[in-house]
Amino acid sequence: MPRHEDLERQLGHRFADPGLLGQALAHGGRGGDYQRLEFLGDGVLGCVVAEALYARFPGVDEGKLSQLRTALVRESALAEAVAALAIDAGARASTQADTLEAIFGAVFLDGGYDCARRVILAALKTALERIDPRAEARDPKTRLQELLQARFKRVPSYRVTRSSGAAHQKSFVVECRVKELKLATAGSGTSRQRAEQAAAAAMLARLQDR
Repeated sequence: MPRHEDLERQLGHRFADPGLLGQALAHGGRGGDYQRLEFLGDGVLGCVVAEALYARFPGVDEGKLSQLRTALVRESALAEAVAALAIDAGARASTQADTLEAIFGAVFLDGGYDCARRVILAALKTALERIDPRAEARDPKTRLQELLQARFKRVPSYRVTRSSGAAHQKSFVVECRVKELKLATAGSGTSRQRAEQAAAAAMLARLQDR
């Protein structure tokens, strides 16, 4: 974990209230401050990414823009940004994504929307430059479903195998099963939906290996 001063330099924002950054980095901290910042950062992130995509791709319709936004704010993209910032946010992609969202929320509270916008666009610069509206931007569950329907006329099944944590800090493990291939994979996330997407992504990777 870089020192706060180093992280501020990498983010391009010096906190007027350093305590906000401390709260954002205190995963599972007392008082729910971390979760509140994560909630706020998630909202600001969605707005900034939507604005950036709207300006970047003027000829792209709402449906495709929504797909592109989903690709940019998914756990893997955020975890990639966390790694670039050298933040030790745990091994799980969901925890890494949550930490980055909490940091974005802290920047928003400390400096306002323009500061948060600048920090978010810098953190996601590589992902934004890589995004291509002509390429498939479908989420893993959709891609897996289409693949299996074409091959077997069936869809995969999902079930929650484990959930833990307090109501505001839930963690889910979901199993994705393809009965026809006798394959099962697992994924985890801070919501059932995120865990299902992770399990579907793992299944796609298994199918690719085969």
